Order: sequence, then C-alpha cells, then structure tokens
Amino acid sequence: MSNIVFIATSLDGYIADKNNGIDWLHTLPVADDLYMEFEQHMENVDALVMGRNTYELVASFDMDWPYRKPVFVLSNSLSEIPFELQEKVSLITGELNEIVVQLKTQGFENLYIDGGITIQHFLAQDLIDEMIITTIPIVLGGGIPLFGTLDESLMFKCIASHCDKVGMSQQHFVRQR
Repeated sequence: MSNIVFIATSLDGYIADKNNGIDWLHTLPVADDLYMEFEQHMENVDALVMGRNTYELVASFDMDWPYRKPVFVLSNSLSEIPFELQEKVSLITGELNEIVVQLKTQGFENLYIDGGITIQHFLAQDLIDEMIITTIPIVLGGGIPLFGTLDESLMFKCIASHCDKVGMSQQHFVRQR
C-alpha cells in the first residue's frame, strides 16, 4: 500500500506558473513512453486524493472527466459536487492520516496524491511513499511550487530515471524510512 505522487514540474520546481496556469506543460509534445508511464501509474492506483484547487482546475477543462478511478477531493469549503460527477468524485475532510486509514479500510490501498498544497501537506506528515516526477525543461521563474517547507528532511531514493526523445526527464523516487 502506497501513497504515490505523479506530477510534472518546471526545471525550477513549479507545477503552475505565476498566473496559476499550466499551458507551459504543453510546450513539448508528450512522448509515448511518458504517456505509457502515466497509464501504467493509473492502472496501479485504486483512487485519487486531490485538493480543491486541482479538482476545480480539472473540472474546468473542456472535456469529459478524465479519471476512471474514484476521486476524493480534500476540501473544507466545498459543500457539493455537480450532479454529473457525483458517481466519480467525493468530498472528504479530516486529518490526513485518518483519511488515509479510512480510504485503505474501504479497499483503496494505493492512492494517487495530486495537487501542490495536498502534496505538501502529505509530505509534511510523512505520508508520501513514492514520487514520480516529470521535469519539463522550462524555467518559469515563479508560480506554485511543488515543495514547501518541512520540519524535518525526508530521504528518498531514486529507483529509475530516464529522458525521453523530446527533452523531458522523469525520476521515480521511493521513501527511505
């Protein structure tokens, strides 16, 4: 059972630009091998846990809901999910460690953790087991950072790293406890 991050960052560690935009993610075409990595990742997770901001961003895209797995949205401010997403998305609140235990007792063993603030909070409570980080070779100079401050350092080990043919790199890290 794992809590896994799968995310893209700029060279300088941002997941969104200064205007909270993510258009820069499409500066290079997605290579087939990275697409396959994401598909494999999605096959290996049971559910997604994402923050409200990430949920609202994904819900704003002009497309069908992209996830086939259950999505749990962490929010203290949302009170309902639109009718068309109610079978796919649930709101969840509480302490992160309690939420993880609750979801795992419901059979959701491997959780995909998504969203900058959510990832930072999971890291702050040492609840991330793996991180798969794709680096887009662009320097944004500001925006929403992937990582925040921590009270203590967390050691990870890189178990895989590769570059694709268009210049993106991807590293797979596991938590060393």
